[in-house]
Formats: sequence, structure tokens, C-alpha cells
Amino acid sequence: MKIKSYLPMLSLLFGAFVWGVIWYPYRLMAQAGVSGIYSSFYVFILTLAIALPYFFIAKKKISIWSKDFWILSFVAGYTNISYVLAVIDGEVVRVMLLFYLSPVWTIFLSHFMLNENTQKRHYVAAFISLFGAFVMLWQPNYFIHLDSKSDWLALSSGLGFAMTNVMTRKHQHMTINQKALAIWIGVIMVAIICIMFDKDTMPSLDFFKPLDALIAIVIALCLFFSTLLVQFGVTQIKAVEASSFFLFEIVVAAISSYLLVGETIAIKEWLGGIMIIVGVILAAQN
Repeated sequence: MKIKSYLPMLSLLFGAFVWGVIWYPYRLMAQAGVSGIYSSFYVFILTLAIALPYFFIAKKKISIWSKDFWILSFVAGYTNISYVLAVIDGEVVRVMLLFYLSPVWTIFLSHFMLNENTQKRHYVAAFISLFGAFVMLWQPNYFIHLDSKSDWLALSSGLGFAMTNVMTRKHQHMTINQKALAIWIGVIMVAIICIMFDKDTMPSLDFFKPLDALIAIVIALCLFFSTLLVQFGVTQIKAVEASSFFLFEIVVAAISSYLLVGETIAIKEWLGGIMIIVGVILAAQN
């Protein structure tokens, strides 16, 4: 197999690695007094500032005047904001496992939106993954228990992630740069909507210490490269199959959360998580 044929897979793995560790600098910013909404706003302003010279140097003219652009923008914006808020407040691995029910949603969305061939094993995979989520969330005193806002954010972010990936593959008329720009603008747009209803005072730029600013710049650079690479990878690989590569993010998150903040996860959550992973791998098989 030629190196070029590996590029979409490597692109997705790089994106998974970035999102598997990016929770930590966001947490550092939250501990410094900058909430996930405001840190996302500032970080994606920086990401856009990095992107504009890139588009200018590469002589890329990006059209934003289409319904598809703005729908993708809003969905991707919500996905990113809800994900950041979930990993800041919740247990990282638990959030990741709930987020990675996204391949279940991808199976159904790709069938109806992309007309991709849905086989019996896809529905079996969906059942296994959903049962895994049930095992994770089951409590003796409750039929099913989402014990925090971060659980709901993780689930809805996973649905948004599935929708984003399916739309990315569907909109072949849009360039990778258009799709990336839609995501960056979308996060800023959704952040502004959230800020309008937020009672907290927005931190001014002079609030940031040099270390905070450096963290924001590092996040922005990582997001710039990972967004472009993930859009390239998802465009090249079927939506359901692409989902399996993102599972690498769970491994990265589990290791990083243990090493950086000493988080552990209960046995029933591991059992449920394994079922989710098995379901994703089964769905992605050729």
C-alpha cells in the first residue's frame, strides 16, 4: 500500500490524538478562571487568525455564502463547545466513552443522508454500543442515570460529531478549507450565543497571564492542523469506517487523564466502554 493511501488514516489518528489530550489545557484555563465557553471563544479567534494568513499565502478564496456552509458551521460549533464543557467538568474517560456513541448515530445518519449501504451487522453493532452505554449509566436506584450535565453534553456532542462527519462527507462540493473554516466560525458563533445568556463577566485580554496566553496559542495551533487533517480524512474514508479511527482518542484520554490528574474509571464503566468499542469496530469492518 502506497504512503498516500495511509494519509487519510494518519490524519484521523492525529486528530484523535489532539482531542484526546486537549482537555487538559482547557482545564488549566478553567482553573485560571476562564470558563470553557470563553476559552473556546478566544482560542478559535486565535485559530481563525492563524488560518487567514494561510489562506492568503495559499491564495485560497473561501466562499461562505451557502446554506450548507452555515448548517455545518452551527452543528460543528455546538459539537466543539459541548465537548469542551463536558471534559472540563466531567470524568475524562467517561465523557469520551459517552461521546463515542457517535458511531451509532453515524450508522443511521449515513444511511439516510449518504445512502451508504447499511447491513445487519451495523444494526447489531448499534445494539452492542447502546447496551454498553446502558451498562455504563445504569444505577441500582435508577433505570438509567445520567448523573451530571457533563454526561448530557457528552452524549449530545457525540450526536453533533456524527452529524458533522456525515455532512463533511456529503458536501463534496465544499473544499476541505471551506469545511475547516465553517467549523472555526461555528465555534465562535455558538460561543457568542452562549455568552449572550451567560451571567459571568467576560474575561478581558489583560486577564490572561503569559502562561495562559501560551496555552491558548498552543491549543489554537493544534486545532488549526487537526481540523484540516480530520476534514481531509473524513472526506476520503466512509463515515462509519472513519469512526473506528477516532477510538484512538479514548486510549490517549485514558492515559493522559491517569497521568495528569489521577482519574480512574469504575469496572462497570470499563465494561460498558468495551461494548461501545466492540460495536464501533464491528460497524467499521469491510
